[in-house]
Amino acid sequence: MKRPQVIKRAAQMQALALRAKRAGRKIALVPTMGYLHAGHLALVKKAAQYGDIVVVSIFVNPTQFGPKEDLSSYPRDFQGDSQKLASVGTDYIYFPDVREMYPEHYQTYITVEKLSQGLCGASRPIHFRGVATVVAKLFNIVQPEVAVFGEKDYQQLQVITRMVKDLNMPIKIIGLPTVREKDGLAMSSRNKYLSPEDRGRAVNLSRALFAARKMVAQGEKRTKVIIAKARQTLASDPDARIEYVEIRDAQTLEPVAVINRPSRMLLAVWKGKTRLIDNIGLGPKK
Repeated sequence: MKRPQVIKRAAQMQALALRAKRAGRKIALVPTMGYLHAGHLALVKKAAQYGDIVVVSIFVNPTQFGPKEDLSSYPRDFQGDSQKLASVGTDYIYFPDVREMYPEHYQTYITVEKLSQGLCGASRPIHFRGVATVVAKLFNIVQPEVAVFGEKDYQQLQVITRMVKDLNMPIKIIGLPTVREKDGLAMSSRNKYLSPEDRGRAVNLSRALFAARKMVAQGEKRTKVIIAKARQTLASDPDARIEYVEIRDAQTLEPVAVINRPSRMLLAVWKGKTRLIDNIGLGPKK
């Protein structure tokens, strides 16, 4: 099993990428914050279908964490991540430190205005500015033709897709459906924070989403009715704190009252100090 080459310097990664492009080799990038699980590895496998060279970045990006969020405690396991990435044929790991990505006096940020508002952006006002900025930097450093992201972070996916279109970046963005545990819970690095009891009850998130999809399939189109049912499912766990449950247009993320076009139910729920998010597609497909 070939271990991926680890690159820590932006200039080295960029030089390697430019040589590969001159040689006619296509690069596919999977940006991550590490502590990888099967969902991440599915992204890497998908990337291998599009690129001759697969690069996975591992960087816990400080600019997308608020002052009271879990930056310092965010789980890290570079050795384990390296082994997992070797098992799926990753060619390179880009593993910069904070000073490499944000040198002294750094002051340039990217904001995708409307898509960053509401949903997760309401409680995390600087989050998507940090996401857009670090992803743009990774695109400039790694020079991919293709980048693969998970749909679990659906608002993030739409923000990045919009940024690429608005800034004329020659990159194809691929969104991969959420990878779930056997009981339906969306895979997430933050699931490790859950106590056994909270982990058992966290499945209510996916149950609420699956119930919403079933209601739409049976003919219910009114979003207020569907949201009310989802909230009822989530409220069956007395320890859950609902942050939001909303149905939005699948592309613009604007609220919809009736599901007559591709839509998305998105939710965020707190279990103790752990914030969980999930989403599902509703209504007709594109």
